[in-house]
Amino acid sequence: MIQVKNLNIVHKKDLRTIIENFSLVLNDGDKAVMIGEEGNGKSTLLKWIYDPQMVSDYCEADGERIVQGQKLGYLPQELPAADCGKSIYEYFMEEELFMEHTPKELGRLAGEFGLPIDFFYEDQCMATLSGGEKVKAQLLRLLLAEPDILLLDEPSNDIDLETLEWLEKFILDWKRIVLYISHDETLIEHTANVIIHMEQIRRKTICRHTIVHTSYLQYKERRQDQFTHQARMAANDRREKKIREEKYQRIYQSVDHAQAVITRQNPSKARLLKKKMHTVKSMERRFMRQDENMTEMPEEETAIFFKLGSEQAKIPAGKTVIEYTLDKLYTPDHERLLSENISLLMRGSQKLCIVGTNGTGKTTLLHKIADELLKRKDLYAEYMPQDYEELLDFSMTPIDFLDQSGDKEVRTKIRTYLGALKYTADEMNHTIGELSGGQKAKILLLKMSLSGANVLILDEPTRNFSPLSGPVIRQILKDFPGAVISISHDRKYIEEVCDRVCRLTDHGLEEAEFI
Repeated sequence: MIQVKNLNIVHKKDLRTIIENFSLVLNDGDKAVMIGEEGNGKSTLLKWIYDPQMVSDYCEADGERIVQGQKLGYLPQELPAADCGKSIYEYFMEEELFMEHTPKELGRLAGEFGLPIDFFYEDQCMATLSGGEKVKAQLLRLLLAEPDILLLDEPSNDIDLETLEWLEKFILDWKRIVLYISHDETLIEHTANVIIHMEQIRRKTICRHTIVHTSYLQYKERRQDQFTHQARMAANDRREKKIREEKYQRIYQSVDHAQAVITRQNPSKARLLKKKMHTVKSMERRFMRQDENMTEMPEEETAIFFKLGSEQAKIPAGKTVIEYTLDKLYTPDHERLLSENISLLMRGSQKLCIVGTNGTGKTTLLHKIADELLKRKDLYAEYMPQDYEELLDFSMTPIDFLDQSGDKEVRTKIRTYLGALKYTADEMNHTIGELSGGQKAKILLLKMSLSGANVLILDEPTRNFSPLSGPVIRQILKDFPGAVISISHDRKYIEEVCDRVCRLTDHGLEEAEFI
């Protein structure tokens, strides 16, 4: 069992309460997922549960954490900087139980993750692994430590489709507790039996949470039914309030007028009218008490509002977007051949997704394709890399990054757009490095929208968006009138957005069907 009692967490910089009076009990067999918009405190909560000292630099926290001697295993969202310079072998050697496993056991485990059987012993630098390979390596080291409780921050980020299916089965088969954060709706739908929904409402001035022991689909359906019922009750109460107010005003005006015109020669009628006015005032007080018990209109954290591209971005069906060939694709350090005989022809406003196992070179290939398209004069391409730091200056604020002209009108417009993307005024003035992954992704999407691009090159575009914003982002990209070349392991993105899928293999790009 793991238990949290009366936890409160306040952000030190802007004194914003991100978690208030949070209590949770999880038992063996619980597969609990934390969902919510970007920047709502999910990763902070997971870190605090693992080790309260992990959040002490930027948050004030008070509450009780009861673990009862069980061993916690924590998977961070990103590979720690201290581990980036280590070789794969050095990285695993730091786990005490690594040497207790035989090469045969390690080879079997690597095979389950779709990795070479000698993966644990390689000299390759951890920093040079693909995004998915880094996640796999961290998961492998975590499992070698033999934890009782798993705390996983975005375990589905960047891993390939085959490993995603393995991860689903692994979570379902785990006998103890799994508490995880994920933006992969398919993974959540297939595995979670406890939903922890973190919200920030009223422009992030009020935080609240919902904890239910049910599946994600049942939670969404029940939540929508409750909101619909509450909204209907609130609307009825407001209609009745309006009728009461109109009735009161008619009676009050009638008595008030009668008092105003009555003469002194009719004292008995004046006394009756005064008594009647007392009755009218009593009616007002009764109506006010009824108003206090009115059903509140439901409040929920709404998804982002955003539009990407105008009709001018549409590309004629016959126009060649890219005709690309590459004899051999190597790793960036040219030490390993990844693929060969690559050929890609794309015309018109197609939506292409490149899939493939981790380490096959998808990101490397997309980077080369981006280099080609960004030089084109007849098209306007924009690129969103997997590593946002390639394009974002983490020391700048979102407003300064999006507009360096200093023009007051432009900056006001950017503030309006950022507000539509659920940024608070404080967050607009934070440095980009302080923002969550989803908030960073929103900056790049807004940059694309402001640029007027007609070709988007996207490496894992949905990886940092919550289940609430995920459907919105998918619809935005589906409605984008231009062309999209992307890499994704998000099954809903591939199904709903992409009209063409290519798989990168050792022997090039192969047209594929996605089911």
